[in-house]
Amino acid sequence: MSLHTSRRTSLAALLAAGALVLGLSACSSGSSSGSASSPAASAAASSAGTSAAPMAAGQPFGAACSAVPKDGAGSFSGMATDPVATAASNNPLLSTLVTAVKQAGLVDTLNSAADITVFAPTNDAFAKLPKADLDAVLADKDKLTKILTYHVTPTRLAPTALAGGHKTLQGGDLAVSGSGQDFTVNANAKVLCGNVQTANATVYIVDTVLMPTS
Repeated sequence: MSLHTSRRTSLAALLAAGALVLGLSACSSGSSSGSASSPAASAAASSAGTSAAPMAAGQPFGAACSAVPKDGAGSFSGMATDPVATAASNNPLLSTLVTAVKQAGLVDTLNSAADITVFAPTNDAFAKLPKADLDAVLADKDKLTKILTYHVTPTRLAPTALAGGHKTLQGGDLAVSGSGQDFTVNANAKVLCGNVQTANATVYIVDTVLMPTS
């Protein structure tokens, strides 16, 4: 009887020791996996400057962001799921821009582009232009295309990468100054609502239409 008891005690001790080893191994594996993922996450975050995924790019900023709908297709979450021209068409601040994009035949071009930045003039920005000038531009497809593509860069710019010079799809350069949440484009166009994400673009809503020099 004593021998059986001793054997059962030894077996129980062995099983307990095995469970402890397995438990420690699992904890060690989980901890290692967690620490290994941190550098990868940091690397992904640091590369978000020019090719940021919508959910990893931070929050929109600026006073005009309050005018964006809180829900629906025109909200920030709604725009994030649509390509940029479609997203803009759902934003009430950008209806004149959308009309111009359609007039120039650029909807498919913008929607199919990958990882771009769009400086999007508000309706009030277009309203600053004399009506005769705006009508003339809208009637001239070549000129309109040059103006609109001057508002687009071929890389996706996070706020931390925004200041500086940037080549546009039109071929000219944009100069952005500022930092944090305060940016100006070409010395006269203020960013009113920035870092707005769409499925294929980062959008900076500006208060002035940008004009290429050539």
